[in-house]
Amino acid sequence: MKQTIVDASQLELMDKVVVIKRVSKTVKGGRTMRFTALVVVGDGNGHVGAGLGKAVEIPEAIRKGKEDAMKHIVNVAMDENNSITHDFIGTYGSANVLLKKAPDGTGIIAGGPARIVCELAGIKNIRTKSLGSNNKQNVVLATIAGLSKLKSPEEVAKNRDKSVNEILA
Repeated sequence: MKQTIVDASQLELMDKVVVIKRVSKTVKGGRTMRFTALVVVGDGNGHVGAGLGKAVEIPEAIRKGKEDAMKHIVNVAMDENNSITHDFIGTYGSANVLLKKAPDGTGIIAGGPARIVCELAGIKNIRTKSLGSNNKQNVVLATIAGLSKLKSPEEVAKNRDKSVNEILA
């Protein structure tokens, strides 16, 4: 499946920091401390992305993470209930995230990292379950990988040479 490139400058993006970690490199003179920040950006209307920033100071790491996230924005296929179009399992590394379609009024039933991604993507009704690794970075990237591979009923109908009504029936 070919992914379309989304121009981040055309979107009004919100961002949230998922996790900030202090990392160190041991050198001859001791340890050098740095910070990594995992940032998720989204417009609340079907576009979301995640990025990792690394720097000596926290604000700089967050800024770099936001820039990286803007370069990796994907489209999310949603239905009329602001839920996903079908169930799917997103995978990244050893983290698997089960994404399940939910009826209107369900809300976002998800753990911390997956919840942030769903909120910023604009999804209002979804159930998720983190399977495998619970590493926050891998869970965020697995959720985005799953959301990016969702197909709308129009795409499925076109691929199968059928009408949308036949697919939804």
